[in-house]
Amino acid sequence: MAADEFTFGLGLEPGMPWRTYLKILDDYRTGTNLPAGLVPQTFLVADVGGEIVGRTSVRHELNEFLEREGGRIGYGVLPRHRRRGYATEILRQSLIVARANGVDRVLVVCVDANAGSRAVIESCGGRLDSVLRLDPLIRRYWID
Repeated sequence: MAADEFTFGLGLEPGMPWRTYLKILDDYRTGTNLPAGLVPQTFLVADVGGEIVGRTSVRHELNEFLEREGGRIGYGVLPRHRRRGYATEILRQSLIVARANGVDRVLVVCVDANAGSRAVIESCGGRLDSVLRLDPLIRRYWID
């Protein structure tokens, strides 16, 4: 998946009523009625001046896939809002949410070719653990 391509609305389907979507997000947070392969997680959006600029998913636990190549936090900034520091602040706030859910050591991953995401993770204290030889290459970082 290219840096410009990411799923923005966790579980959001076209035409879905807002009330239904909020219920799905609450189920994700509490771990209720989760689709196969998903773990409990908190989904938040980043708002600047009334406009959504990005989002984050903070996973409360890791399954085998997330432990290897998905990580604890998945964040993204909409393309027209990039290079303004939003990703760094989204990751910082995500770390607060992870810690509030009892997670002290946080795995964050990014595609090796995504220099912006690498810089964000490193600026938030990420220490490179490994690079997975997948297609694309995946960098695994730990933040204490």
